[in-house]
Amino acid sequence: MKHLYLLRHAQSEYNEKGIFQGRLDSDLTPLGFVQARLSAQELLDKNIDIIYSSPQRRAYKTALTVGDVLGLEVVVDERLREMSFGDYEGRHFWTLMEQEGVLMRAWLSNPLKNPLPTQESMQSFKERVEDFLKDVLSSSHERILIVAHGGTLHAIVCLALGLGLENLWNIHMDNTGITHLLYNSGRFELKALNRLCHLAGL
Repeated sequence: MKHLYLLRHAQSEYNEKGIFQGRLDSDLTPLGFVQARLSAQELLDKNIDIIYSSPQRRAYKTALTVGDVLGLEVVVDERLREMSFGDYEGRHFWTLMEQEGVLMRAWLSNPLKNPLPTQESMQSFKERVEDFLKDVLSSSHERILIVAHGGTLHAIVCLALGLGLENLWNIHMDNTGITHLLYNSGRFELKALNRLCHLAGL
C-alpha cells in the first residue's frame, strides 16, 4: 500500500500576475511562502517518507519549505517539470483567452485532440510522467510527497485513475492544494482532490 500526496506549488510571482508559465520560472510571493508553511503543517501527521520535487523554482522552494518543517531532504526529479506551452509562455492567460479564444478553449477541452501549436508533445509529456509514476510505485517508500505543477500533477491523477490525458484540464488544483492517491492491490483510489482546509485562515 502506498500513499501519494500531490502538492501543487505555492503562489509564484507569475501566478500573481496571471502569466502563463509552463517552463518559465519565477520565485514564490510572500503569500506563497506562507501557503507552503501552512501546507507543511497540514502534512506533519502524514508520516511522509520522501519528498520529490520539480526542479523549477516555484515547486522546489515550496518543497524546501515543507521539507524544513518535516525534517526531510528534497529529491529533485526532472520528469516533474511542467509541460512546455511553447510560444505562449510568458503571455497573460486572459489576454490569450481574448486573442486566441477558439484555440485555447479547444485545448482546455481536449489537449490530446487540440494541442497548442508549439507545446511539448503530449506523447513525450505522458511518457515522462508515466516513467516517474512507475519508479515511485516500484520504490520502497510508502508515503510519498510529490511537489510539482498543475499540468504535471493533473497528469499523474489522470494516468493513475485511467482517465486519459484528454481530461488533463478537467481537473483543478489551486496553489498548495493537496491531493491524496492511495495505491493498493494494483489499483489507485482518489482519497482527496485539491484539499485546501489548511489555507482557511488566509
